[in-house]
Amino acid sequence: MNLPPADKFDEMHAPDGSVRPAYHEYCRWLDQQDTAQLRKKGAEAESVFRRTGITFNVYGEDDAEERLIPFDMVPRIITAAEWRRVSRGIEQRVRALNAFIHDLYHRQEIIRSGRLPLRVLRDNAVWLPQMVGFTPPGGVYTHIVGIDLVRTGPNDFMVLEDNARTPSGVSYMLENRETMMAMFPELFTRAKVRPISDYPRNLAASLAACAPEFSGSRPTIAVLTPGIYNSAYFEHAFLADQMGAELVEGSDLRVVDGRVQMRTTDGFRPIDVLYRRVDDEYLDPLTFNPSSVLGVPGIFDVYRAGRITIANAPGTGVADDKAIYSFMPEIVQFYTGEQPILPNVQTWRCAEKESLAYVLANLSELVVKEVHGSGGYGMLIGPTSSKKELEAFRAKLVAKPENYIAQPTLALSTCPIFTAKGLAPRHVDLRPFVLCSPNGVEITPGGLTRVALKKGSLVVNSSQGGGTKDSWVLDD
Repeated sequence: MNLPPADKFDEMHAPDGSVRPAYHEYCRWLDQQDTAQLRKKGAEAESVFRRTGITFNVYGEDDAEERLIPFDMVPRIITAAEWRRVSRGIEQRVRALNAFIHDLYHRQEIIRSGRLPLRVLRDNAVWLPQMVGFTPPGGVYTHIVGIDLVRTGPNDFMVLEDNARTPSGVSYMLENRETMMAMFPELFTRAKVRPISDYPRNLAASLAACAPEFSGSRPTIAVLTPGIYNSAYFEHAFLADQMGAELVEGSDLRVVDGRVQMRTTDGFRPIDVLYRRVDDEYLDPLTFNPSSVLGVPGIFDVYRAGRITIANAPGTGVADDKAIYSFMPEIVQFYTGEQPILPNVQTWRCAEKESLAYVLANLSELVVKEVHGSGGYGMLIGPTSSKKELEAFRAKLVAKPENYIAQPTLALSTCPIFTAKGLAPRHVDLRPFVLCSPNGVEITPGGLTRVALKKGSLVVNSSQGGGTKDSWVLDD
């Protein structure tokens, strides 16, 4: 295997080439395998993914056909001790996020205290004045959260992004595990890997716990999808099926007798919890975008009346803003009284004069992101950009500095992938999935590992050519 440069943390191998403890059992198994058979297994996995429909669409491209997200069969492995620290940090952060969102829509104590400047909220396009003074059923805003982590050393996990709106990818996490167990069942008898198959059941229970009080012991749950042409439609259908919930589109729903109800063969039936995968703007044409055909006219009034739970709550997108992200250390400390267990990546806010001057002077060394950007779009990776690209981005920064933040180019950790020439290191990140309800915070062990399949690339997003891996958390 080709080891990465010494400044990149290799999660499988130590600098002297020895195998790290997390991978001992896996590497013993791997040494006994026939390479040709492994390559055949990889082709079989791709065939299974295509037959199952595990694909995604890329918007805005002329050839936006369905694509497979490439799956790599070398697992990413995390020890029990490493996971304990990571999960404590995630729980702390998610609790702080929920308290922060509640505060922003109520007394705004963090702004009154001077810890968060008013401009960050004022300039936030996804802050919803319609949510002011309203508390969702159960007091939960962030029912499902994805926290993107990167690693730069043995104990150096950092938060790269918070996804509090509609985090995607959990279906790929589950399908990756099922595929690995089908291809290599013997591996799971040798390595004590914590299971993740109970996620759909836990999701259903967590959503049910957030239902309005009058809903009874068996609330009705539905998943709202924009439809079959949405890039994540497979995931919407998968989760509805796995939870035993209804999969609905806006046209299937209407407000009847003060409740949101879905059309069935027996007439309309009330819904208690709606796990929506439709953005705030399109949720209710009477309250938000009047041209939307994806949402339900009048649903927001029903929501404000406490007659339905919407997960995640409208307005949670404020926490996804990368300018807000830069204040997360202060936010965690303000709402928990503790120092953050998981640090942020160092971030320069280009809206601040001194930070902008630094970023402009060091543009070729930094990663610059739009504060509302996602999916790897609208960003600059300085070290891999041409002079022309750097100058074009410089002009954007000067014109609208408040639209951007900048971060150092991190030496992301690597995990091996299986290539035609054998194992080769590639950069990875990790998105653990978190469920929040009045009963507490539950973190699925592991999450979705995204991998940059191109040698030297730091961009792991599937829309930008990245793939995924099964993520293992070992038991003690």
